[in-house]
Parts: sequence; C-alpha cells; structure tokens
Amino acid sequence: MSTDTTRGRAAKEAFSGRTMFIFAAIGSAVGLGNIWRFPYVAFDNGGGAFIIPYLVALLTAGIPLLMLDYAVGHRYRGSAPLSFRRLHPKLETIGWWQLAICVVIAVYYALIIGWAMQYTVFSFSKAWGDDPATFFMSDYMQVSDEVTIGFDFIWPVFIATAIAWLVLLIVLMMGVQNGIGKINVVLIPLLVVMFLIMVGMALTLPGAAAGLDALFTPSWSALGDSSVWVAAYGQIFFSLSVGFGIMVTYASYLKPRSDLSGSALVVGFANSSFEILAGIGVFAALGFMASASGTEVADVATSGIGLAFIAFPAIISQAPFGTLIGVLFFGALAFAGFTSLTSIVEVIVAGFRDKLGLSRPAAVALVVIPLAAISLLFFPTTTGLNLLDVVDAFVNNFGIVAAALVSVLLLTAGFSALPTLRDHINSVSSFKLGRTWMIMVGGVTPVILGYILIDQLTETVSQGYNDMPQWFVNTFGWGMAVALIVFAYLLSRLPWSRRTAEALTSPAPAIQDAYVDRGTLARHKPLSHYQDTATRTPALGQDFSLRAIEDGTVVQRQAPWAHAGSGHTDPVGDAAGRSSAQVQPRRSEGELS
Repeated sequence: MSTDTTRGRAAKEAFSGRTMFIFAAIGSAVGLGNIWRFPYVAFDNGGGAFIIPYLVALLTAGIPLLMLDYAVGHRYRGSAPLSFRRLHPKLETIGWWQLAICVVIAVYYALIIGWAMQYTVFSFSKAWGDDPATFFMSDYMQVSDEVTIGFDFIWPVFIATAIAWLVLLIVLMMGVQNGIGKINVVLIPLLVVMFLIMVGMALTLPGAAAGLDALFTPSWSALGDSSVWVAAYGQIFFSLSVGFGIMVTYASYLKPRSDLSGSALVVGFANSSFEILAGIGVFAALGFMASASGTEVADVATSGIGLAFIAFPAIISQAPFGTLIGVLFFGALAFAGFTSLTSIVEVIVAGFRDKLGLSRPAAVALVVIPLAAISLLFFPTTTGLNLLDVVDAFVNNFGIVAAALVSVLLLTAGFSALPTLRDHINSVSSFKLGRTWMIMVGGVTPVILGYILIDQLTETVSQGYNDMPQWFVNTFGWGMAVALIVFAYLLSRLPWSRRTAEALTSPAPAIQDAYVDRGTLARHKPLSHYQDTATRTPALGQDFSLRAIEDGTVVQRQAPWAHAGSGHTDPVGDAAGRSSAQVQPRRSEGELS
C-alpha cells in the first residue's frame, strides 16, 4: 500500500499510479445511468442529432467540472469536507453536504445491485415468465398498494442486498490500493468485455437495424429546442460523478506528480464511449422486441428500472441465446453498480476518517454497518420501491444539482479560487488550462445548473411528484433535501479530532478572502499562522507565505533530516521557526501567481 508520510500529517493511502486512479474514476463514472438512462435520453432528444449537444456539454461542462474536482482533491489532499475546509474554513459545510448526498444514494443503490445480482440468476430459468412487469412489481418486489413506510420484508431481496453490502465492506476494508483500486482494475475491463459481447449478440437479432435507426436517425430540428441542450448537460453532469465529492476524494489519493487534465480527458471520453456503446446494445435489443411484437420502437423504448427489469427480461425471453444475453446484461449492470457504490461509500468513509482520526478498518465499520442497517430496514420491503423513487428523484434533482451549483458559485465568485486551482492543474499536467477553462467552469456551468435546478423546482412544486401523497413527498423528498443541508452544517461545527494531524495542517495554502489577506499582511504573519493551513503545495514541494505570494516569490525549505539533494521539503513553513538566513527565495513558477 502506497502512503504519503509528509511530516505533520498522518499516513495517507494512495493509488499506486495514475492508471489505477483512472480505472477507479471510470468505475465511479460508469454506473447504472450509463446503461439505462443515456439511450432513452438520446432517443427522446433528437436521436443522432443529440450527439452534438452531448459532445458540447462534455467539453464545456463535464470535463471542466471533472478537472475542478480533481484540482480541489489533489491540491488539498483530503476527503471532501477536509479539502474544502483547507481551501477555506468557511467551505467545510459544502464538503459535508456532498458527503450527506452520498449517504442517501448509498442506502438505495445497494438495493438495485441486489436486484441485478438476482436477475443474473433468473436469466438461466427466465423466472419472470411471460409477464415480466407483473413478475417484477407483484411477485418479486410485492409492491404495496399503499404509499407509506412498512416493514414487510421480501427476504430474497433482503439477502441479495445484504450480500452486496458484505462484499462492499470487505473491499473497503482492504484499502485504497488493494481494495478499491484492484477491484476496479478487474471489474472495469470485465464489464467492457461482457458488454461488448452482449452488444455484438444484440446486433445479430432480427429487427436490430430498426432499433439503431430509431436511435441514430437525426432530428435536426431538435437542436433548436433549449430543452434538448439542457438534457445533454444534465446527462453529462449526472453520468460523470461530479459535484458530490467522489472525484475530490479519489484525486486526494493520487501521487503529488500526477497528470490531472490528461486523466480528466481519459475518464470523460471513456465514460461517454461506454454510454454510446450502451445505446447501441440497448436499442438493438429494443428493435428486436418491437419487431417481435409488431410495434414501433418508440412504443417499447423506456428507461430506468422499467428498461432493465421489465423490457430486457421480455427481450431475453424471446431472443436467441437469450440466457447468455441476460447473464451478460445483468452481470454488467451489477458490476457497474458495484464500482459506483464503492466510490460513493468511500466519500463517506474518508470524511469521517479525517474528522474523527480513525483507522481505515474503524472508519469503514463505523460507516458501512449503519448504512447497511438503514438500507436493509427500509428498502427490501413491500414499500421500498416507492421510497426509492421519491428519494432518488429529490437527491438527484435538488441535492446534487444544488450542492454543485453552490460550490461552483462559491469557488468562482465567493473566493476567487479558480486561478489558483487552474495553476495547480497546470503545474502537474501535460494539457495546460487557461482562461477558457475558467469561463466554462465559472460562467457556463452555473447558468446550466441554475436552469436545471429552477426548471425541476418549478415543475415539482406546480405538479407534485408522481401523484404520490403530499405527506410522503414532503417527508422523504423535500424534507430529506433540507435535512441534508442541516446535517452538513451541524457536522461542520463539530471539532476535528486531535488524534489526526490531517485536521490541523494543509499541504497547500488556503484561499483567503481579501479582508483576511490584508489583515494578515498588515501584521506580517505567514499563512501558516492559521492552523487550518500550512504553506506547502504538494505538486511543487514549495513553501508559500502570503507575502511571498504577493511578491511572486516562494521559499524552498529543506527538512532537517533530509540528505542534501534529496528534494524533501519541510511542510511546516515559517511556523517551524527557521530563520530567514536558512531560506533561499526564488521566483514562483506560476503556482499561485
């Protein structure tokens, strides 16, 4: 296991290299939404013409936001709460908000993985019979007619969900390198191979060409519809796992010299390539289903749970080699879901590990066991499907979007952090960023996120949600969305553990507001005067004080235990009490200029 043992900090786990990080990031990004959401979104928003706004959204919002998350995590070397706290103490609540969103997603995501695992087995016998919809809703999930909270457990679903949690517990206990890293190195190539085989088989089915025509025939008039562009940005935003702490956490496990912008490009295009592959496979299968039933593709096209657990079983029952197609499809769904769940729960583990100063085994147990208990108590029940529906809709439409919007606005207008984060990316990356990146992150992204949030908010307020009882929506929808913010604020007010140096020192200068900067400079106090910050950037091994930043100079310090020429630096900065005669100033290389 690779560790970062810089003086003044607790040993920190790390990926062994950039390749393992890329596999882990792709594993997080490639999830259920790639398989069951993208194909229908593309079909419903212009078909082949949708690729144009989709690529524009990827280049102007998706990849720039991915780089932003990488920069925050890599520069400040902590979980989402700790990284945002180090960026500025007032931003800690943003990190906890993102973590709280992951808590909600995790408790229902495991249920869907349990479904996929069982349906993989069901594919051998085609257990759903001639009516997959009735089987799923009435026989399998036994959905209650009453929208409420009940505790009538569906034991096969309960056991499958418990297995998913148990495997997750083992993987996270093994650590960043041996657990998270290696499981992604195994599952992601296997997922791609399985899906390629499934797509190849789907393309040989009668009617597959009609399905592909329906998906890719361009409706150029759709490009003039603003809702199509919003749908493209929404798809990119949700599919890349940006804005809720995952990429911040994973980037903190990268080594100091890691190509951030290059990694973001690889992850972004790999994720989109898999989405297009999923679209080909899904619509080839839907074309077969439409041909077999004598209907149009539009009549059988759907998304989400309906596509995966109702439409696809119907296809599997009729298709040649249907059993193999089913095993590959549901196995891929389980693998994609599990790698995403791993990244979601790791955000929570890292946050509480930093806050409480816990070892990894203790932090994993503290997080996973309660999450599993909540998940198993509320979701594998006859009322669990309705609860999943409401919670998922509100945490995505109002939780993730609102948290991302607020964080981008604060980093852009509130604390003017983009130039510093851009310079950090440039200091370690082959692909350099400039003003365009800041315009995309600070200009285009907030406008799009704001539009999505307002549109969803007005629609839900005016129309309600899926004809569900108002008390149910108010409690588990609106109430949950507000509770996440309260939960985040309360956690940010708790003191950090004295047992971890992670809470007291930072590997890079914080972004201070102008008033603090002026006051600190007037008193001639170095940045390391503040316990939340130290004065070392991990990328360049340099020390900074506010005056050095203002003057464009940096101070290179050598640790007293280091041998000459070893390149190790003292992260403590001016607070270490070293005299000015012991330092050699030199010009900044652009890190904070």
